[in-house]
Amino acid sequence: MNILSPSILAADYTRLGQQIQEVQRGGAQYLHIDVMDGLFVPSISIGFPVIETIRKATNLLFDVHLMILDPIRYVDRFAKAGADLITFHWESCENAWLVIQKIKECGCKVGLSIKPDTPVEQVYPYLSDVDMILIMTVEPGFGGQKLIPKTVDKIKELYAVKKKNQMLFDIEVDGGITKGNLLEIIQAGANVVVAGSAIFKGDVEQNVRDVMSVLCVATPDDKK
Repeated sequence: MNILSPSILAADYTRLGQQIQEVQRGGAQYLHIDVMDGLFVPSISIGFPVIETIRKATNLLFDVHLMILDPIRYVDRFAKAGADLITFHWESCENAWLVIQKIKECGCKVGLSIKPDTPVEQVYPYLSDVDMILIMTVEPGFGGQKLIPKTVDKIKELYAVKKKNQMLFDIEVDGGITKGNLLEIIQAGANVVVAGSAIFKGDVEQNVRDVMSVLCVATPDDKK
């Protein structure tokens, strides 16, 4: 099943609750929440209080993306704040296994992410132990960037491994996703799509419906 995870990094924070409701009415299944510490990435974004507040406003699955150093320090706090799925970066810690175990102990699903220049092979040892792999299709830390074309090949490589080994993990993509390249991304093998500007610029609910209309019918092109 293909899933849309709108990124509230691109939302209008003066109308955040309203826009979350619009996203939900449009048919999105997840809500993507970017957490940045100003160290692992240059920007700083939202933390526990905002997540706790918006958790009361929706039953969407909270897809929390930690772009922070040493993420194991805060896993339990994000779980208590309302995260359902916690994704951390392979590059952000010394021992990914410990972070994976910590997230599981807190009762959340586990996601593991890599930056555009990190070889996709780095996540292979963890594929049986995580629920999702997030391939960044832009450099993490800023919204509104254009998708880096070479990252599409990484999606294809990961999907081929998933299919060959009959594995069940989701493949999420984040960065520069538009209505124009959405089909290419799904055909490459991704099934969870993060979109920010493509959703929150203009009519939010209609944008969600437009993207969902593609996600509902698109499938991987296994010949590629």
